[in-house]
Amino acid sequence: MHAEQRRARILAEINRTGGARITELGTRLGVSGVTARRDVEALAGRGLIARVRGGAMALTPGPALAAGPGPAGDRAPDASAAGRSAAGGHRAKAAIARTAARLTRPAEAIGILAGSTTTLLARELLEVPGLTVVTNSLPVADAFHHEGLPGQTVVLLGGRRTRSGALAGPIAERTAAGLNLDVVFLGVYGMAVCAGFTTPDLAEARTATALLAAARRVVVLADHRKWGVTSAAVIAPLERADVLVTDTGLTQSGRSALRHRVGELIVADVA
Repeated sequence: MHAEQRRARILAEINRTGGARITELGTRLGVSGVTARRDVEALAGRGLIARVRGGAMALTPGPALAAGPGPAGDRAPDASAAGRSAAGGHRAKAAIARTAARLTRPAEAIGILAGSTTTLLARELLEVPGLTVVTNSLPVADAFHHEGLPGQTVVLLGGRRTRSGALAGPIAERTAAGLNLDVVFLGVYGMAVCAGFTTPDLAEARTATALLAAARRVVVLADHRKWGVTSAAVIAPLERADVLVTDTGLTQSGRSALRHRVGELIVADVA
């Protein structure tokens, strides 16, 4: 199998599942961990995935690129176009994460729910002293545990692992019910006037709702491509967001609709 065929399969797998470890990818493709790592780093360098410790995460939800040529009407999108789109999405998410990080103060107790944008947020908070971080994301917990400041406390919610790599379910919900947090940061699959904030996984939605109930303040991180998108499971209505951080790609009509429903709308500049 050629390198580009391997990388197309890796990209498809990561987009399908939300994330994967290097060892898992090597086993599935029948290659060494070193080869799988090089492929992941190449895809991350092209802005197609996000590199995290021990593996990689999808940048955006949606159909994966096909792993090889197919019929003319069923071919994968042009790789260069897909790369530009993914890179633009990553820049927007990074700008949102940097902006949202300024809303955190030292020694606060915060919740960070699983997601690609919230994982980027976690990396912006590694040097904030005295944080207590509650999360259902393995990459977020791993980042604080290995790279955060001494004195930061990480609490990982229990539960089963979902397809996107989050921990969710009754155990996570019961743990969240006993907490008292200053702020919870939420990433979403979609946001719309009627549906509110949504996600494809019902268990993740219930866990997110339980953690939001423990928060004095809710900050939603959602790039402009999430506007008008809905999915099966509702997390909360738009009005539940005390702050929503998005990017400059959001239309004026979208900004107007959100300003009437969220507590505060912050638009991060994507330079």
